[in-house]
Amino acid sequence: MAFLSSLDISASGMTAQRLRLDVVAQNISNIETTRTEEGETYRRKVVRFQAEEESFSSVLRRTRNAGRSGERNGGVIVTEIAEDQTDLKMVFNPEHPDADENGYVAMPNVDLIKETTDSMAATHSYNANITAFNAIKLMAQKALEIGQ
Repeated sequence: MAFLSSLDISASGMTAQRLRLDVVAQNISNIETTRTEEGETYRRKVVRFQAEEESFSSVLRRTRNAGRSGERNGGVIVTEIAEDQTDLKMVFNPEHPDADENGYVAMPNVDLIKETTDSMAATHSYNANITAFNAIKLMAQKALEIGQ
């Protein structure tokens, strides 16, 4: 039943969005971290996705061989978790232990509003994948009922 490989596509989307939510949570928890283990100011992390298939011909080939080869049929993969290279926020606080000679502290480039929006988008994408997953399960159940 090749159409059941669609479950893999939804599952890969759910896995990717869960990782995205984990990274958003990490960003929010480090919103005021001025010194990491490496001794630098924390930089916002972003998750980069990529479609698992590159061309139509590879999708067609895998679809024809679905069920025999054990290969996945598409989906999304996380290519990297990169650091956002936008400028750090400079805040005047001469009492801070990480302040420079002018009294400024380099604060993380994490914006709570941006992180909240990213978490909402990831949650909506996760829910959309759950809906697709459940629809595929329902179709499989109905197909089995027809065969009775």
